Amino acid sequence: MMLRRGFLVFLPRLAGLLVVACCSVSIVYMLACTPKGDDEQLALPRAHSPTSKEGYEAVLQEREEQHRDYIISLKKQIAQLKAELQGRNEQLKNVQEQLPDSLAVHIDHSNPAKVQADLLSFLRSQIAKAEVHSGFKLSTEYAVVPFESFTLQKVYQLEMGLTRHPEEKPVRRDRRDELTEVIELALGSLNHPEADGNARQRVFTASDFVEGIYRTEKDKGTLYELTFKGDAKHQFKKIVLFRPFGPVMKVKNENVNMADTLINIIVPLAKRASKFRQFMQNFSIETAFTEQMNEVKSILENTSKSANFKNFTFIQLNEEFSRGKGLDVGARVWKGNNVVLFFCDVDIYFTAEFLNSCRLNTQPGKKVFYPVLFSQYNPSIIYGHHDSIPPLEQQLIIKKETGFWRDFGFGMTCQYRSDFINIGGFDLDIKGWGGEDVHLYRKYLHSNLIVVRTPVRSLFHLWHEKRCPDELTPEQYKMCMQSKAMNEASHGQLGMLVFRQEIETHLHRQKLSSKKT
Repeated sequence: MMLRRGFLVFLPRLAGLLVVACCSVSIVYMLACTPKGDDEQLALPRAHSPTSKEGYEAVLQEREEQHRDYIISLKKQIAQLKAELQGRNEQLKNVQEQLPDSLAVHIDHSNPAKVQADLLSFLRSQIAKAEVHSGFKLSTEYAVVPFESFTLQKVYQLEMGLTRHPEEKPVRRDRRDELTEVIELALGSLNHPEADGNARQRVFTASDFVEGIYRTEKDKGTLYELTFKGDAKHQFKKIVLFRPFGPVMKVKNENVNMADTLINIIVPLAKRASKFRQFMQNFSIETAFTEQMNEVKSILENTSKSANFKNFTFIQLNEEFSRGKGLDVGARVWKGNNVVLFFCDVDIYFTAEFLNSCRLNTQPGKKVFYPVLFSQYNPSIIYGHHDSIPPLEQQLIIKKETGFWRDFGFGMTCQYRSDFINIGGFDLDIKGWGGEDVHLYRKYLHSNLIVVRTPVRSLFHLWHEKRCPDELTPEQYKMCMQSKAMNEASHGQLGMLVFRQEIETHLHRQKLSSKKT
């Protein structure tokens, strides 16, 4: 295999050298045969010069000798190029003799069954090479091939292209046809199971489709994971398909029952009790906090009474704040069976739908989930004025005017507790906020676990003011302000703010002009 790859690498180079040699011969020939320009024409002496005849003969003789020497030189160069060309031909012939079948794919058309078996074997080998059944060790976070997520109506994508939309609707025709085919194949697999049985089978339709994720490895093919509603509330059907640059092939058809799958939501907190009050209006399972103890406890008790929910743990750490330390302690304090851990921040909004995605995209010893959340812009800029800001639930719209995919953040993640413990947890030497999430992410990339990285439509980062302290250096302050601007509004909205005066002046002139007419 290595010899064949070496030959495949060498062959284009050899062909290139042959082309260069032939071009060189052609160029030499053209240079030799091209007429001289006006400035290079034979410099004849003047007709009335006293030495016109002798001078003319001397110049002709000199030019004749120069041309003779030039022709001899050209013949030598042509001979050298021919010899080099012949040598390259011999090298190519020798390599072909050593590997007579290196590029030939022999298909025995007289045996169709063998042809089909060979093709199926090749397609299965592509699946085996791709990151389907197990993860590959990756060097950095930049090597990850992210998934894109989709529903029946929309595709949520990170590579937005010229449209600059975080979601694609209407879906581009070729992608729509691709995903429609995949959903139809999945429905066919669900409605015509391989196992025979007399029990009446439920008929699945497109309305049972919940969501799907897919990604393409350029040298292997495209992986699709589709989720459909099951027979009960917490039951789902998952279909895994793979397109190895050929027909779509079914990889797996499994039932997933998540009724007993617990998720521990761990939230580190420091001096943000007001934000925590808003967070507790959504979900609460397990929390780890530090500082403002009395106020936080009061919020937990009130939520517990109003929602009749007591399944939470409050952990106080009387030490310097460390997000990684808070999450690590919250993960290790659990003493029950293996559970899914959702590392969350207090300024995050999520729905029950996201918790299903969290369960479906994690698997102990096999998968960890790193969702890409949608980050909200400053509502006062989006909606123009504080009085016109709608309720929070109405602000959670995925559009380029309302926010962006936070593809540079790795803090929100779902994984089984066993995988978190086995991977070594957080780096507890990292203090404050930031850095610990990337460190953990890289640990998973260096393991054999599959890292599922995809945008999700049910996880939002709520806008909050970013402060740039005066003690920062000029360069740090500049970077902080750039980050603040990126989180405030879209490019177009910031442009409107910059040119607000010009816009108002233009409108004022238009009013004056209309009054005069």
